[in-house]
Amino acid sequence: MVAIFAISGVVGTFTAAKESGKKVTLGYVEWDSEVASTNVLAEAMRQHGYNVTTTPLDNAVNWQSVANKQIDGTVSAWLPNTHKAMYQKYKNQVDVLGKNLTGVRLGLVVPDYMDVNSIEDLNNQANKEIVGIEAGAGVMTAAQKTIDTYSNLNGWKLTASSSGAMPAALDKAYKAKQPIVVTGWTPHWMFNKYHLKFLDDPKKTMGGEESINTVVRKNLKSTNPDVYKVMKNFHWSQDDMQSVMLEIQNGKSAQQAADDWISSHKSQVNAWFK
Repeated sequence: MVAIFAISGVVGTFTAAKESGKKVTLGYVEWDSEVASTNVLAEAMRQHGYNVTTTPLDNAVNWQSVANKQIDGTVSAWLPNTHKAMYQKYKNQVDVLGKNLTGVRLGLVVPDYMDVNSIEDLNNQANKEIVGIEAGAGVMTAAQKTIDTYSNLNGWKLTASSSGAMPAALDKAYKAKQPIVVTGWTPHWMFNKYHLKFLDDPKKTMGGEESINTVVRKNLKSTNPDVYKVMKNFHWSQDDMQSVMLEIQNGKSAQQAADDWISSHKSQVNAWFK
């Protein structure tokens, strides 16, 4: 019901957007990384005269909403691996504008005090459990494939939680110096806060290096070329993203953290609007 309500509200926004040319709706997945990027772009657009609505959506609904022209776009597309299924399903109904952040990756992550360096080193650590995020997320699919592929993980289980509960479990284990294995990705603020390491993945079941991409509705360039231009120009670095993520984690609102970053990166932000 939540997704349906959000989408029904988005339709009205999209209609108004076509009429005014100054309104834009951005969809995003409620991962810490995408909360940071979407709020930074939204706040920058507001400061440049746009009326921006941000709508949190399930990943599959996010892609579907862009494809159905119910939202203008998203800066939350992890390609080529994590969102491969969504891209294959909707690639002819959306425009992929390119990378807004490079060098991202998924993997199994442990605290650096654990005496393991590869997925193949795992045997009975952490009660044979991998703490994950929301069921259905790309990293969860990859983690289950990893369990099914590595013979030494026979008997291991993948426990679904959420993007908030997983770091909380990590924090509790880390403070007690207990072993824990989690599904992780970069950029993420937890790499700024804790000493962590990705486990080597010789069978590449967790995928290789990826990028985060901007995806927009198919007719955005013709109906709202200014928004199209800004979204195509939007890009930043992992250090940028992680600094905003950490500020949010430390208690700032997403909007305040975005505003603070924008105020100290004015020339970089202004370049998105040229």
